[in-house]
Amino acid sequence: MATIRLFVFDLDGTLVDSRRDIAESANAVLAECGYPPHTEDAIAGMVGDGAALLIARAFAAAGAPAPDDALARFLRVYDARLLQHTRAYDGVHGLLDALRDRATLAVLTNKPLGATRTILEGLRLDAYFEERVLGGDGPQPRKPDPSGLLRLIAEADVTPGETMMVGDSSIDFRTARAAGTPVCLARYGFGLHDVDLTALAATDLVIDEPLQLLRSL
Repeated sequence: MATIRLFVFDLDGTLVDSRRDIAESANAVLAECGYPPHTEDAIAGMVGDGAALLIARAFAAAGAPAPDDALARFLRVYDARLLQHTRAYDGVHGLLDALRDRATLAVLTNKPLGATRTILEGLRLDAYFEERVLGGDGPQPRKPDPSGLLRLIAEADVTPGETMMVGDSSIDFRTARAAGTPVCLARYGFGLHDVDLTALAATDLVIDEPLQLLRSL
């Protein structure tokens, strides 16, 4: 494996465990519309493609059409509780402390940028990434389109081979493949269930806790 000079992290399920706040927010919107809640695990499995698809999937799983204002309702509820239960995974701060001495660090998420920055700041993760944070409501298309990842690669003045996408889902896997970068998949997150691990290359990694990434390099 080439020396990795840029690590690009997904947010939910990779850096932070946000499943409870996301699930409770989605279920609150369902309840407002008279539908029963889903389990936390069920909603976690709907995460990854952005808030609009998440709430659409939640209504579809309830067998109900999503109202026109479903996304606005979800964002209103979720923005008020972004940090109620969301925490950085154990080992994340230690991992980032070690990596920032050897590489550039960035975040690429399909979550809206404002919510992303609120979480990063609230959990004292923002200093690791500074302005190198791209959200799902920016000018580039959402993952798995590689545009955001390629933009971060260009801004860091590195090659795709010197970059690693770190995420927890097939979306992150497909983003890395499209950009030509190695991928590190977080099995501790909540999206790895739909990834074919036999498709991984020798330069790819699978980790069961954050600090394992450091030990695997």
